[in-house]
Amino acid sequence: MRVSLFIPCFIDQLYPRVGISVVEVLERLGHQVRFAESVTCCGQPAFNSGFWDESRQVAERAIHAFQNAEAVVIPSGSCGAMIRVFYPELFANTPLQSQATALAAKTFEFSEFLVDKLGVTDLGAKFDATVTFHDGCHGLRELNVKTQPRKLLEHVRGLKLAEMNDTATCCGFGGTFAVKFPMISTAMGEAKLSNASGTSAQYIVSNDSSCLMHLQGLIDRQGLPMKTLHLAEVLASR
Repeated sequence: MRVSLFIPCFIDQLYPRVGISVVEVLERLGHQVRFAESVTCCGQPAFNSGFWDESRQVAERAIHAFQNAEAVVIPSGSCGAMIRVFYPELFANTPLQSQATALAAKTFEFSEFLVDKLGVTDLGAKFDATVTFHDGCHGLRELNVKTQPRKLLEHVRGLKLAEMNDTATCCGFGGTFAVKFPMISTAMGEAKLSNASGTSAQYIVSNDSSCLMHLQGLIDRQGLPMKTLHLAEVLASR
């Protein structure tokens, strides 16, 4: 299959290893991978802030870039939800409505693509550590991605998955929410870390680097003996 990658802006700028890991996993499975360099953002920050006209200007670039794509894969439940759930709403009653709907139908979050589309759960990965998994809100609530990453982690050699309490609780990042309400965001993140620490896991793994960025900042500030890692990085490890 020809797979087109949508690499979110924060992964491209801050966590390029995540994108590289996605490519390694997909190519290991024998798929052709295409990276659309012209696409830099899904438009979600502007959309969530109420600037829909500005969001459309950004999103149009993605619609045109992936018009002929066979499948679009995103290593982010947040950005995946933006395209699949909110693009049809954003472009309703516009000339790009049908194209936005078509793109939404062929867009998948990374773990969802592997498990639900390809039927793959064992990638031959090996990672000797105890991890706990954090469900990003958009992936969980908008895309119903919950079992897929766990099925993938269950087949990683040497890995022990220790579930934390209140797994569905938000980490507090929420993109612009963390900027508008920093004290609430920090309190929510600390509550999430408290639950994660209770598992004695060495790593917090998630399919959203934005959540992990927020949590890693709190971990560093508190000096906790824990690290964060994207699911793709775990699956690419040998």
